[in-house]
Amino acid sequence: MGTFGKTSPGYLSRGEYDAEVGLPRVLDLLSQHRIRGNFFTPGHTMATFNRAFETVLEAGHEVSAHGCWHEPIMTLDRDAERRLLEAQIAQHERFAGCRPSGYRSPAWDFTDATLSLLEEFEFEWDSSLMGRDFEPYHPRPISVGYEEGSHFGAPSPVLEFPVSWYLDDWPAVEHVPGVSTGFEDPRATLHRWKAHVDFAYQRVDNPLVSLTVHPQSIGRPHNFLMFEEFLDYVAGLEGVWFTNLSALLPHWSAPTATGTSDAGATA
Repeated sequence: MGTFGKTSPGYLSRGEYDAEVGLPRVLDLLSQHRIRGNFFTPGHTMATFNRAFETVLEAGHEVSAHGCWHEPIMTLDRDAERRLLEAQIAQHERFAGCRPSGYRSPAWDFTDATLSLLEEFEFEWDSSLMGRDFEPYHPRPISVGYEEGSHFGAPSPVLEFPVSWYLDDWPAVEHVPGVSTGFEDPRATLHRWKAHVDFAYQRVDNPLVSLTVHPQSIGRPHNFLMFEEFLDYVAGLEGVWFTNLSALLPHWSAPTATGTSDAGATA
């Protein structure tokens, strides 16, 4: 279901694999590395796989907003988007025991209303946009102009922790017929992720590398072994800090309007 609108038993069984097989593997691996990251969890997932969700809370990970039912954000009008944002906040309060501090769009995209709604509901940060690679920043609303150029509005008080499809396991490794091929060699994924870390580590002051993985994808044996090797590699770099995104807020400062900065887990 969710973004792709699929409800067949075969497709839904992938969600069952996520909660029952992939998640325990990922939680165990993160525990071995003493990593506490972010789990961006739709409210529907909290309600459907409640015991599995509780293991995430018990492990001390931060749970962040990721839609009510992984809805396709770009199809919503402002009223529908507001209603579903209110619903997922209520789901967090019910199942996680608190309001979420951060948000990630299920579509990794915004409507024209999303940023103002995040401000209205007092989210501290978002992690859906791609305006930087290794530095948090304050996103600005954009009025698109084709012949005269586009116009940027004032920076939002919401802090953006940028994402990248290149640092997401799903497009590379998850096969969904008619949606994504996902048969990339895990070694190619490992090479790409390590290249991002190496660039950030060697060339960027105080970088943020935000990696995104899905238990139903990264939990598959061939991908899991690659992920394990990647975490071992990053953990071997001196001075690297694995943390959740809310923990970074006190360590960030913005000397300019666009902002500069001091992953799954974040390194």
